[in-house]
Amino acid sequence: MRITSYVLALLCSAAVTAPVRAAPDSPVGVGPAQVRVVQDAGVWQLTVDGAPFRVRGAGLSGGDIDALAQRGGNAFRTWSTGLDRARVTAMLDRAHRNGLRVAMGLEVGKERHGFDYDDADAVAAQLARIREEVTAYRAHPAVLMWLVGNELNLEARNPKVWDAVNAIAEAIHAIDPDHPVMTPLAGFDAALIAELKARAPALDLIGVQLYGDIEGVQTRLRDAGWTGAYIVTEWGPTGHWESPETAWGAPIEDDATRKAALLAERYARDIDSDRTQGLGSFVFLWGQKQERTPTWYGLFLASGESTPGVDTMQRLWTGAWPANRAPAITPLRIDGRTALDSVTLAPGTEHTATVDAHDADGDTLTYRWVVREESTATTIGGDPESLPAAVELRIADAGTTGTLRFTAPAAPGHYRLFVEVHDGQGHAAYANLPFRVAGAAQD
Repeated sequence: MRITSYVLALLCSAAVTAPVRAAPDSPVGVGPAQVRVVQDAGVWQLTVDGAPFRVRGAGLSGGDIDALAQRGGNAFRTWSTGLDRARVTAMLDRAHRNGLRVAMGLEVGKERHGFDYDDADAVAAQLARIREEVTAYRAHPAVLMWLVGNELNLEARNPKVWDAVNAIAEAIHAIDPDHPVMTPLAGFDAALIAELKARAPALDLIGVQLYGDIEGVQTRLRDAGWTGAYIVTEWGPTGHWESPETAWGAPIEDDATRKAALLAERYARDIDSDRTQGLGSFVFLWGQKQERTPTWYGLFLASGESTPGVDTMQRLWTGAWPANRAPAITPLRIDGRTALDSVTLAPGTEHTATVDAHDADGDTLTYRWVVREESTATTIGGDPESLPAAVELRIADAGTTGTLRFTAPAAPGHYRLFVEVHDGQGHAAYANLPFRVAGAAQD
C-alpha cells in the first residue's frame, strides 16, 4: 500500500552496467556493505558484511531518522529514490551516522495508474531510469537492498509487469552485485507466487504487506508455495478497508492504545516468531500521513509527538520501555455511545463527548478537540488524499479532564470527532469517532 511518491520529471536513458566499488560522494574511505540472502540447513538469513542482520525497521516518510535509531530500529525503507542526488545522499549519510541501513524503494509504474506494460518504449525508459538511480547510490554504505516498485499486483491484470520486474532485478544485479533485490506485494496467493517464480526468478526475496489479516502469514506463505526468504515490508494497525464500519459505511479506527497493543501482539505472533524464512519487518509508518484520517497509520502526530505505538516498538526492538511514555487512552464516546453504536445527532443539539486518559509518569495532560468532515476518499494503495476540512463548533465547555460539551453542526452530513491527549513531554495519544448529523434542526 502506502506512500505514492513524486513522479520523476526525466526518464534517463543511459544504461550503466559496469560495477563500481565506491562513488566519489560516498563517505570517505567507506565502500558499500556486502549484503547477502543466504540459506543454511533450511534457514534463511540476511547478512551484512558476513554478520547476521535481522531487520528491525520502519517505513519512513518524513519521519525522524535520529529518533528511529534512538528507539532501537536498525533500518528503514523508502518508496522511491529519484535523482535528486543531494537530497538522497543527505538521507543516506544521516542514516549511516545513526547506524541505520536503508532499503531503497524504486518507483515502478503501476497498471492502475495507467502504466502500460505492453508499451515496450515505456518499459525500456523505466528500466534505463532505474539503472541510473541504482548507479547513483549503489556504493553508499547505508544501502541495504533495493525494493522494485510497491504493490504492483494491486488491481493489476497484465502479467508482463513481472517480466519487467525480472528485467529490473537482472539489471540491478549486473550494476550492483552487493545488494539483494526484492518486490513488495499487496497480500499474496498461490497464483501470484507461481507467477513470480515463473516470471521473476531473479528476485532474491519478496516483501509481503498485511495489516489486520497478518495472522498466520508464515503458514499461508508456505501453503501458497513460497519457500524462499521474505520480509514483512508493511504491517501495523488494522486497515481502514478491513475495519468495522458504522451504519453509513464510515470505517471505525482503533484508538492509539489499542493500536499499540495490536502491534505487540502481531509482532510476537506473526513476525518475530519466524526465524526460518522471515528476515524481519518494516512497521508502517514512521511519520504521519492522511489516509482516511490523519492518524490511522502514522506512529507520530502531524505536530511531531510520538504515540504509544512508538513506545511499543521500542519495547519490541530493545526489550525496554522509554524513560517517559506516551499517555494511554480509551475509546471516545458521545453521550456514552461508541463508534460501534453508529452515533447520529440532530442538527444543533447539545451533546457531551468523553474520553479517559492516563499518564504512567504523572505528567499533566492537555486535550485538543477538533471535528472534521468525514473523508470521501475512495483511493486505494495509499494514493494521495486531502485532509478533510475542520468544522467550527459551538463549544459550551472543553474541560481539562477529557470532557467536551458541544453543539452538533447545523448542516446534515458525516463528520468525525478527534481528540488528542498531550503529556507536555513530546508524546500524545489519540482517539476519534465518526458520527452523522441527520433529521430536523433544533430550535
